[in-house]
Amino acid sequence: MKPVWIVDDDQSIRWVLEKALARENVPFKSFSNPNDVLNALEKEAPQVLISDIRMPRGNGLDLLQHVKVTHPHLPVIIMTAYSDLDSAVSSFQGGAFEYLTKPFDVEKAVELIHRAVEQGVRGDASAKEVAGWRQDSTEIIGQAPAMQELFRAIGRLAQSHATVLITGESGSGKELVAQALHRHSPRAKGPFVSLSTSAVPKDLLESELFGHERGAFPGAQTLRRGRLEQSDGGTLFLGEIGDLPFDLQTRLLRVLTDGHFYRLGGQDPIKANVRIIASTHQNLEQRVAAGLFREDLMHRLNVIRLRMPALRERSEDIPALAKHFMMICAKSLGVEPKKLSDEVLKEMTAMPFPGNVRQLENLCHWLTVMTPANVVGVGDLPADIVSQVSEQPILVQGESTPVNNSAPVKTGTADWESGLSRLAVKMLQDGDTAVFDALSSRFEKAVLQAALEVTRGRRVEAAQRLGIGRNTITRKLQELGIDD
Repeated sequence: MKPVWIVDDDQSIRWVLEKALARENVPFKSFSNPNDVLNALEKEAPQVLISDIRMPRGNGLDLLQHVKVTHPHLPVIIMTAYSDLDSAVSSFQGGAFEYLTKPFDVEKAVELIHRAVEQGVRGDASAKEVAGWRQDSTEIIGQAPAMQELFRAIGRLAQSHATVLITGESGSGKELVAQALHRHSPRAKGPFVSLSTSAVPKDLLESELFGHERGAFPGAQTLRRGRLEQSDGGTLFLGEIGDLPFDLQTRLLRVLTDGHFYRLGGQDPIKANVRIIASTHQNLEQRVAAGLFREDLMHRLNVIRLRMPALRERSEDIPALAKHFMMICAKSLGVEPKKLSDEVLKEMTAMPFPGNVRQLENLCHWLTVMTPANVVGVGDLPADIVSQVSEQPILVQGESTPVNNSAPVKTGTADWESGLSRLAVKMLQDGDTAVFDALSSRFEKAVLQAALEVTRGRRVEAAQRLGIGRNTITRKLQELGIDD
């Protein structure tokens, strides 16, 4: 068996991989820079090449490009501590077998190397012989594991024309994913056209999407090309597709099925050379079950599904995002960017941000405008934002975790029922005589606010989703003082 070649200027990384491969009885050879690899490739070739992406004496992407020309069937794994979208896309477009983010799990890295070895033996390299290109800046910022999975998916879809459905909460950045898919696709030179189906009145949406002929309806004095025609040769992004009226769902299904459509009032079919990318914050399966969305359209849209994680699921990205937004806001206003103190960044990281990235961006804009000093302190944060942290119910990580009523919510990483129980115990020990009513109110308020957020303030739909009556939700909102 040929050896696995390890290329990294960091001796500790080489050592870890060498020890792991030795335990697996896999032969290996290590290099500290790409130049030595290029020289060695003139005489021999490895079974698998695993290389860092940025090194003082060379670039892993340049090495990847050279290898794909001289040894097209050699699997290459790219490692990087700079886990951004651009690196992931460039790696996959350059023909990388996989993209490995530092710090990595050694066992998973070895498993990945074994898979690459198997592919190398089969000689069935999935790489494409195109040069990876780079941009000066990335479209999406994210170091969290969930974001790295998203970057990988975008990279794998770079040469695809497939229809994509992007799910995720409002404000999480679904349109940024759509833009990235377009920019890194064969349609990148074509137009990217966006239409939010929930932002256009129903009676105008058909004309907005399909266009209209002159005289199609009162006031239609000229021919108008709809968004489908405007995006010819490119990508049409349909935001919040779950809100598309049922009759327009049928027309969109026809476009996806046979590639043709008619303008409103038109008689001649128009060919649609368009890639559709749709997004939704709703559960389409539930809407199908409720008879609000066509099942056949859902399957047409759901060829590839990507999920944009909520900001609370990647809180480790908040400091980098906040610094980025502070720079962007300062540039847009023509002022010097203000620095966020470590205490502010810590406070921000603990915030729930129900409005996700959009809310964080708005907060950074507010701080840029309202903060008098060049360094933003905790006292400069809006009071209502700070209170969101202190008012959250405790969540505990384990039996030994102390109860802390100001601890931030870590959604998905703790047992909220256990946390609720511990809070009840603490309140009872403190002599509180209204524990049941207090906790019940907090629970009901949280659930009602979540339902209103999902339904964008539509009370009737919120009541239906919660399984309660319309009068009940109205009464509860009044009792709890919730202004939706």
